[in-house]
Amino acid sequence: MKHPINSFAIGTWIAGVSVLCNVFLKYFPSILIVTQAMAIFNTFLFLFFLGNIFYNFKQLIFDHRDYPVHGILLISTVGIQSIVVLLNNVLFQLPTSFSKMIIILGFLFYMIGIILIVRRYINEKSWTLVDDWTSTNCIIHGALSITGLAIVSANTFTSSFVNVLWVIIFILLIIVEMIEIVSAILRIKRYGWNNGLFTYHVAQWSRNFTFGMFYTFTLYMHENPLYDIPVRLQYFQELFLSFWAWIVLLALLGQIGVYVKSRIETSFDVREKMPQ
Repeated sequence: MKHPINSFAIGTWIAGVSVLCNVFLKYFPSILIVTQAMAIFNTFLFLFFLGNIFYNFKQLIFDHRDYPVHGILLISTVGIQSIVVLLNNVLFQLPTSFSKMIIILGFLFYMIGIILIVRRYINEKSWTLVDDWTSTNCIIHGALSITGLAIVSANTFTSSFVNVLWVIIFILLIIVEMIEIVSAILRIKRYGWNNGLFTYHVAQWSRNFTFGMFYTFTLYMHENPLYDIPVRLQYFQELFLSFWAWIVLLALLGQIGVYVKSRIETSFDVREKMPQ
């Protein structure tokens, strides 16, 4: 809570509850009151997180300029955009102008976060892809994906803007994941397969979020009749959805496997350390 970087992880609670509420709304409509109560609680949690965002950005910009920041800063965008999706789907349709204002604030947080991340990698001359490229950096495209989802859920902005945003996210996805692949190869060469690739860390789940959120944004973009998609882009997105669905599933199963492996290894280590 006090750490100016790690405390951004509070936003994962907000995004997680928002997604859970949307799942309940779709598959368990009979418990609508429970879902709405969760949504209201999540909104108050978001207000606390919002104050935390402003305070932490102030610290990182003025007081702790040398902190090794990374993609977790962009959870600020994820949290605020998830609230737009939550309120519009679960509680009530927000006024378009109000939704647009919140989404723009999320954009502002994204730009501040990106500037701080780029500044870190420019000023820190000794960083390496092996040790200093974190899993949370994939939120560089994931935060924009949930922004796109918020836009099409609230029916804000124009079709042209949404189409351009999708293309930008797709390009960022390719760039960031290519860096991830290079980083993984370098880690395997230095640390081996187990320590380099299959060692569990909670931040790895951010990759599953970003993959799934881009799929969700693309799907909602197709289902919303208010947005016109060029024929070529629409055809490409349909092919992409059929392919990307499997990537999302395989990435999730792979991460679950790494987590289970970690729990088993931890259990064995505890048993070995227990007095005989």
